Amino acid sequence: MVYIQRVFSALWTVLCVLSLVKKKCAVLNPTQHGKMGDPMLLKVETHFDVHNVTFQGFWCKIKPNNTLLVTFNNINAIPNLRLKNSPALSLPDVSIYFEHLDEDTQGEYELQINIIFPGIPSPVAVTKRVTVTVSVPVSMPVITKTPESELVEDRDNVTLTCSVEHGTNVQFKWLKNNMVVGPSEWHTFSKDHGTLVINPVKKEDIGQYNCEAQNHISSKLSKQAELIVFYGPYNLAVNSDQGLKTEGVFMVNLEELVFFECIADSNPPNTCVWISKTKNGTEVLMTGPRFEVKPYELPQGKEFLCRAFNNMTKKQDETKFTLVMASLDRGIQEGSVLSSLAFITISSVLIIVCMMFVLLRKSCHPRRKQRGLHRSGHEDAAEDFGIYEFVSVPGKMESTQASCRSLTRLDSVKDLHTTIYDVIKHVPETPTLSLLK
Repeated sequence: MVYIQRVFSALWTVLCVLSLVKKKCAVLNPTQHGKMGDPMLLKVETHFDVHNVTFQGFWCKIKPNNTLLVTFNNINAIPNLRLKNSPALSLPDVSIYFEHLDEDTQGEYELQINIIFPGIPSPVAVTKRVTVTVSVPVSMPVITKTPESELVEDRDNVTLTCSVEHGTNVQFKWLKNNMVVGPSEWHTFSKDHGTLVINPVKKEDIGQYNCEAQNHISSKLSKQAELIVFYGPYNLAVNSDQGLKTEGVFMVNLEELVFFECIADSNPPNTCVWISKTKNGTEVLMTGPRFEVKPYELPQGKEFLCRAFNNMTKKQDETKFTLVMASLDRGIQEGSVLSSLAFITISSVLIIVCMMFVLLRKSCHPRRKQRGLHRSGHEDAAEDFGIYEFVSVPGKMESTQASCRSLTRLDSVKDLHTTIYDVIKHVPETPTLSLLK
C-alpha cells in the first residue's frame, strides 16, 4: 500500500513538472508583425536550465505550405539549405532570426521541442505556434465613384471604392465630413471595407468623403471626394419683406407694389408657378421664384398658390396664402404696428387705474355738494347743532327762530318775549357720517 502511494506521488510530481515546463516554454507574442525588408526575431523564452537538460526539436512553417526550416539539439543546428531566406538559430537559445523579411516569410510557424529532465525517464514534448505578418507600407488611397452621373435621392445608388497602389494586409475606413460611416439599412461594405455601396442615396448622404487605408505598420488618408445628391422640394414657404404675415395670411398696403418669394429646400432649385384661386377654378399667373402683386387691382381677401417642382427628382409641393388689403401709411412696418398696439394697451391700463382710483376715493370719502350751487343754509351740518328757542315779538303773527349765537344781539330789545322751546342736550364735537345722512 505504501509502495502504491509512492508511485502515485512520483507520477503526480512528474505531471506537475511537465505542466510547469509546458507553461514556461512559450513564444512571448503569438502574432508578430513586420515590415517588408526589415529583420525579425521570433524570441522563445525558456525558464529552465538549458545546460542541465537534453533537448532536441525543429522549427517549421506550416502555412501556407508545410516547410521544414531548421532542426536542432543541444549541440548542433541544421538549417534547410534549400531555402533562400532560411532563418538562423544559435544554441542553446532556440529562438530564430530572419535577416530580411519578404512576402514568403509571412505565414504560420510551429516550434516542437522534446526535453529530457534529470530523474524523469520520458521526454517532455512542447509545441508552440506563432503567426508572422509581413506588410508593405500603404500608399495614399484614391476614391472612385460609380456611376459618375448625377444621383437622385430614393432612386439611384452609388458605389465608392477606396484603393491603394502599394500596401499589404490593408483595411479601409470611411469618413463623411470627418465622421466615421458605419453600416446601415442602405450602407453596405466589402470585407475589408474598401468598397462602400449606398443604395438608394438620400439627402443625408451629401457631403465630403475620405477613406483611410491602414495596415499593421502604416496608415494614409485620401483626398476628399464630394458626393452630390438631387433632392426636394422640402419645407416650402412663401415669404415677403412687406406687410404682415400670420399663418398664411398677408396684410399688405393697398397702395404698394408687393413682392413675394417661393422658397424650399431643394437641389437643384425648383421651378415655381404662381396661381390665383377663384370661385370658378385656378389661373396660372406667372412662372419664377419671385411674384409681384398690385393690391389695389385685386379684390379683398384674394387667395394665391405657389407650386414648386424639381425637374430632377420629379417631385413637387405647393402652399397657399391669402392677401388682405388695408389702407396703411406708406412704409408701415411690423415694428410700427406693434408700437401702436403697445400704446393702446398702455393707455387702456392707465384709464383703468384712474377709474379704480376714483372709485376708491369715493368709497373712502362722503359725497360733497359742489360749490356754486344754491345754498339752503344747511350745507355745513356742524353749524346746525346748538340750543334753539322761540322769541315772540308783539304785533307779529309769525315766530322767529334764532340760534343761541344770535341771542346776544337781542339783549338790547327790551320788549321781546323770550321762550325756550327746545334744548338740544348733546352737541357732538364732530359730526359723524350717520348724522350727515
